[in-house]
Amino acid sequence: MKIVLFGATGFAGRNVADELRSHGVEPVEASLSTGLDLRDAAATEAFLRQHRPTHIINCAAHVGSLNYVTEQAATVVADNMRMIVGMYEAIAKACPRALVINPIANCAYPAKADMFREEEWWDGHLHRSVLSYGATRRLLWVTAECFQMQHAVHSINLLTPNMYGPYDSTDPNKAHALNALISKFVKAEQINQSELPIWGTGVAIREWLYAPDFARIVWQVLLQPDRHGLEQPLNLAQNDGLSVKELVDIIQSKFDYKGKVVWDHTKPDGAPKKVMDDKHFREVFPEFQFTDFQEGIAKTIEYYESVFPY
Repeated sequence: MKIVLFGATGFAGRNVADELRSHGVEPVEASLSTGLDLRDAAATEAFLRQHRPTHIINCAAHVGSLNYVTEQAATVVADNMRMIVGMYEAIAKACPRALVINPIANCAYPAKADMFREEEWWDGHLHRSVLSYGATRRLLWVTAECFQMQHAVHSINLLTPNMYGPYDSTDPNKAHALNALISKFVKAEQINQSELPIWGTGVAIREWLYAPDFARIVWQVLLQPDRHGLEQPLNLAQNDGLSVKELVDIIQSKFDYKGKVVWDHTKPDGAPKKVMDDKHFREVFPEFQFTDFQEGIAKTIEYYESVFPY
């Protein structure tokens, strides 16, 4: 297989690249930071014609914290829409037989749901706090389906919970929520910070996926893309969630931080609860073992300690 990895220098992309290399597969890497702008369909088409991939893993996105995707809502929605359409237009012209794998963040689920089931992911409006990004995740699926109808471009769509793990941003306004918490604790302990501000009230409940586990699932999809159950968007689910307050307690137990944790109620909590039903996931991947949460937290702390100071 010849794999093009979009968003290769980002959080999910770097974890996927590590997994591919562990199996002896060297991806063709591309991202905005390496010079390819997916918003430019002509440039993307030229890139794909040059490399002629059999598989495309699409980890490219313009995303950030709840605060970020609200403050930059217009930019986030415009950039992501252009990236999605530009990418699929290029694929249809340059390599329409390539298999496309798309992670779709679970903020695409309706705001009213507290248990996320694949059959219900279009059943309502998005939570306003993630409107800009969640709407484009729905658009990603729509675009994939439409390009399959007209151009026979085949896509597999994986619905992902909040991810954490190595390689995410060190900027709390750009990092995924759990990584942002960990990076804040690492920094606070290292500089003896007297107070550690945490956004929101701590009541929101989230499910968490260790990013290297996401990469391992992508590898299994590459090996067997015709598994029954991958024809429709699939939750990468564990059917388990923790409140942000519980997360903070777990993370804090890993540190010797002596300062005071201060909750900033001016920042949004987002949707009250996001937990994903794992019925279909277990039908498709009955043997998959997720990384123990305590182990994943410890490894993520090691990563942020290795890149401090920020």
